[in-house]
Amino acid sequence: MPGHVKLGKAGEPDPDPAPYLVVTLEMKREFALKPYDPKKSYWCPDGKHGYMESMLESDDGTKAVVTCGHEVNNFKKSYQMWQQKALMWWFSILQKKTFKSEEVGQVNPPKFEMCEDMANLTFLNDASVFYNLKVRYQAKLIYTYSGLFCIVVNPYKRFPIYSQTVVKMYLGKRRNEVPPHLWAITETAYRNMLTNTKDQSMLITGESGAGKTENTKKVISYLAMVAAPKKKAGADAKKASLEDQIVATNPILESYGNAKTSRNDNSSRFGKFIRIHFTTSGKLCGCDIESYLLEKSRITQQQEVERSYHIFYQLLQPAVPDMKPKCLLTDDIYDYTFVSQGKVTVASIDDNEELEYTDAAFDCIGFTHEEKWDCYKITAAVMACGQVEFKQKGRDDQAELDDMGFPNKIAELFGCNPLELFKAFCKPKIKVGTEWVTKGQTCAQATNGVGGIARACFDRLFKWLIIKCNDTLIDPTMKKANFTAVLDIAGFEIFEYNGFEQISINFVNEKLQQFFNHHMFVVEQEEYVAEGIDWAMVDFGMDLAACIIMFEKPMGIWAILEEESLFPKATDKTFEDKLKAQHLGKSPPF
Repeated sequence: MPGHVKLGKAGEPDPDPAPYLVVTLEMKREFALKPYDPKKSYWCPDGKHGYMESMLESDDGTKAVVTCGHEVNNFKKSYQMWQQKALMWWFSILQKKTFKSEEVGQVNPPKFEMCEDMANLTFLNDASVFYNLKVRYQAKLIYTYSGLFCIVVNPYKRFPIYSQTVVKMYLGKRRNEVPPHLWAITETAYRNMLTNTKDQSMLITGESGAGKTENTKKVISYLAMVAAPKKKAGADAKKASLEDQIVATNPILESYGNAKTSRNDNSSRFGKFIRIHFTTSGKLCGCDIESYLLEKSRITQQQEVERSYHIFYQLLQPAVPDMKPKCLLTDDIYDYTFVSQGKVTVASIDDNEELEYTDAAFDCIGFTHEEKWDCYKITAAVMACGQVEFKQKGRDDQAELDDMGFPNKIAELFGCNPLELFKAFCKPKIKVGTEWVTKGQTCAQATNGVGGIARACFDRLFKWLIIKCNDTLIDPTMKKANFTAVLDIAGFEIFEYNGFEQISINFVNEKLQQFFNHHMFVVEQEEYVAEGIDWAMVDFGMDLAACIIMFEKPMGIWAILEEESLFPKATDKTFEDKLKAQHLGKSPPF
């Protein structure tokens, strides 16, 4: 990745993390010289979905008149040697604009420039928040607090702020004693768990590409470093340590659960809740993972600029020499329709190197040789399912296999008899009453059946991988007391074409946001009122509750979708008609 700051090699000191964490004295002196009027310095909209500084001329409570370009005017005064024409041109830049009073907000005093915690800002408005995040990001300070929250702006580069040197900086420190960092939040959760003997959870949320999965990995690596039990001597010394095994789950889960989307080259297409267990003394004793909403539709179709799961493209790489003969693979990815509908390579990802990491991770976690190769073979079979072709039998609509090349490979990889396997697609048995009846299938129905089984196989394989990882990530000799957990939900995105999984992901994200708003703001305000504090209730973004209700209520979108799924002859059109009949003109968000 361009812009990486490399960590020191063995025996060399790590790069100094201070420039990426702390505001320097030179910066603070520069901020103190910034022109500022405590009564007239205001933010106003710039017409480009952002804000610009201006000078307030008047505000009657409804409309505010501001002068934009006052910084240019100050600059102009110090250059009196300029010709008259140049001066007139500068004057022409000054503009008076009128906005609604609620659209403008006061600029904070210079001492709050690059503020570490935005809850301390004198004037808390959208423009001040965005400006503070922007100037910190431009200074390579990617972490900023906002009260209880830590906001991270993805630099798309690796900064040297995750080394052992930085671990020592944050170990045992309170949040206000060190610069903003994800590890300060992690350290707080860890210490609270030990002090209060209560389980702790961290929610990492944001849109696709925001860096949720990367930050989840950093949380896990920090806990693994600070709470690792002592190495055992003797026969067990050669065995991979528990903390190494926990970190080694990442390559496997990323290979089978991450893909390229239109906005992110390595997007997690599933949600995960990772519990890291500790003993009463705070030593690491295990980990377990729960997964949510794997995007199965991506297995059989992708948009033009997207790619399917990374593992499909890794299998065709030379890092594991006997991969292709054992998995009956060809050399060309375009021989596999299911995984070649969009991009087949990603500039920022080396599939060959990633296959090495995945293969090593299987061995590190403790998969047997047979289990590892069964995973590879099932994955290869899912790829090959897209090449199964059916033809119409005579004048009937009955489907039958056309060419047996790929069906034979698929059956061998699945460990099945090819004729029995594909007979189930062409002439499936259904139960009518107490008897089993053979049902004929058209070519389209049989093809859909193959796609459905391919998606189901991959989904079950992914869930089995997580179960297998969980079995190996618990040390049975150590007693679990409490856990610190991380919830990493897949990113909110709105594509040109939004499938069922993406709408479900967006719905879950919105539910989480409303849950957070309710518990962090609404409940807190209710407590103020209960304690007799003079407080005017403020609405903190509960405006999307109506949309959630539209999905969840009886005869809402989810209920209608489930009802239509039970009808054998239901189509997209019948689903659309029911939605319109139930919600058009009746539900405001529809």
